[in-house]
This record gives sequence, structure tokens and C-alpha cells, in this order.
Amino acid sequence: MPLINVKVLEGVFTPAQKQQMVRKLTDAMVSIEGENMRAATVVIIEEVKSGDWGFGGNPLTTKDAKAMAAGKFKGSRTTTSRGQQRLPRSARLRR
Repeated sequence: MPLINVKVLEGVFTPAQKQQMVRKLTDAMVSIEGENMRAATVVIIEEVKSGDWGFGGNPLTTKDAKAMAAGKFKGSRTTTSRGQQRLPRSARLRR
């Protein structure tokens, strides 16, 4: 049975958004494994305390995450050649 564990900062997502995450992540697994796995797919949303999450040695707070979502984050970022802001390489997920 698939287990999907998602960690988010506390207070960033509403209960409705977290429910949407559960539905869409379950749908994604069903699209790979087939409809029979829907009932066996487990999704856990864990909230991490504000400030207990960090990028590149810098703590990230709920306020920071909300500012990022609004495009107003003033933390450690860089700007692309098109003027788009992004986190520094050390803070981005590796593929």
C-alpha cells in the first residue's frame, strides 16, 4: 500500500487545501497503480512548527511562506534574467 507523507509549515494551508492535497495525491497514485489501489493509498499531512524548517541554514516561518505565496518574500532569493525571483540554488529541491 502506498504511503505519501507531506510536510508543510503550520498555518500555511487551510483545512480545505489540505483535503485537496489528499484527494489529488491519491488521484495521482491511482493514475499510476490503478483504481483498485485507491482504498489502500494513505496520505499523511504533517505540519512543521514555524521556524523549524530551513533553507540554506536560514529558518523559514509561516509568515515567510505566506509572503512567498503572495510573491512578497524578502528572504534570501535570487532573480532570474527575466526578473523572476527564486530561492538560491542551496534552497531548491534537487532532482
